[in-house]
This record gives sequence, C-alpha cells and structure tokens, in this order.
Amino acid sequence: MRGRRVLVTGAAGGLDHCMTAAFSRAGATVFAMDRVAPHPHPHQGVVPIQCDLTHTDEMCDRVKDQLSNGEIDTLVNNAAIYPAGPFQNSSLDEHRRVQAVNVDAAVALMHLLLPGMVRCQFGRVINITSVTLSGNWSELSSYVASKGALLGLTRAWAREFGPSGITVNAVSPGAIPTKAEAIHPDPEAYARNVLDRQAIKQRGSPDDIAGAVLFLADNDTGFITGHTLHVDGGWTMQ
Repeated sequence: MRGRRVLVTGAAGGLDHCMTAAFSRAGATVFAMDRVAPHPHPHQGVVPIQCDLTHTDEMCDRVKDQLSNGEIDTLVNNAAIYPAGPFQNSSLDEHRRVQAVNVDAAVALMHLLLPGMVRCQFGRVINITSVTLSGNWSELSSYVASKGALLGLTRAWAREFGPSGITVNAVSPGAIPTKAEAIHPDPEAYARNVLDRQAIKQRGSPDDIAGAVLFLADNDTGFITGHTLHVDGGWTMQ
C-alpha cells in the first residue's frame, strides 16, 4: 500500500479504527474522518479530519484541502448511525438523518473523488454494508434501508466505473463486538444467539473486517468488483 492515499469515514468507531491502523501499517497515507476526533494512532501517515458528515459541503471542503498533495485513490464508506426502536415510534426526520450519514455522505465523497480516480485510471471503493440485510433483525428499519442503498450503489458504481479501472465492492460484517452492541438489552443472550447462527463458534473482531477491506483495496484484486464479501463466521452463505 505504499504511496496509496486512503479516506476512511467513521474512523473513530470500533471497526474503522482498526481499518485505519491496518492501512497505515501497510504504508498508506490514511485520512481518518469522523464527527468526533478519531482516536490517536501510533502509526505515521494518519491525517485526522473532524467534521459532521451531514454537512456534505463542509465535509467535501475538508477533503479538498488534502487533494493538493495528490489524489485519494481509495474510499472506505463505513460511517453509520443506527437508532433502534419500533418503526411506528420513529420519525421521517430520523430516517432522513440516518440516510444522510450512512448514504448521502458516501455519494458526496464519490462525486468528489471520482474525477481523480478516472484521471489515474485506478481506484478502490469499499462500502461497508451489514448482516442485518439478511432480515434477521427488527426495529432497525432506517439503518437496514441505508445499508441496502449502499449495496445497490456498490453494484451500480461497479458497472459504471469499471471501464476507468475503478473497482467497487462491499464488505458485510457479521455481528462484530463493538460499542454498537450496547443497543441490545441482554448482551449474553445476544452473544449466544450470534454463535448459534454462525458456522464458526467464536466471535469475530474488527481486525477481521480490516483484513477483508485491505484485501479488496489491494493493487492485485483489480478483477473483483460488484462483489459483497461476507465476513460473518458463516452466518450468510452464498
């Protein structure tokens, strides 16, 4: 990954903190974007970008400031919010906010970075979807809708951008232990349910997701596009 320039959104979260570290260890310059200040990294080449992803103009301006030193060739769209609760108790404003963070920010960044990728005839885009698309979760309708939108964009972008040497893939994490699991009222019962559904009888880790993202971002995986890589211990099999 030496010489590569990577933008990772949601970089203060449990998954993307590991992705940022993995890209940095591999030699890339990583732009770590989040609404809150990303965790400090011991690795060189990590540039924090703090901004609210719902403010897409401001977000893009922050990224433009970094383009004077070279194009960003890899985009990892992971930033997400996930309000949980019965659909009838939710609001349209809440739904719109989820889509703004989880989908619209990815679209805005793709608009910004695509011209540079086209000029270089090279690009890697990885959208983080979710095992919740399997239909095994309730009371997450706005979140699931947003991940479904990212899946559709993965396939549409892969088809459209392929002639320019740009691959677009998705990584679908399983139930990875992070702070996000705090939404479940009985963590032990939830963990047992996860293991029952998995073929591999141990919980995954954020490093498992980081490894999959690095694989799809590699220079040598340019013949894989429009694909969803399920990293879920065998929860989903295709």
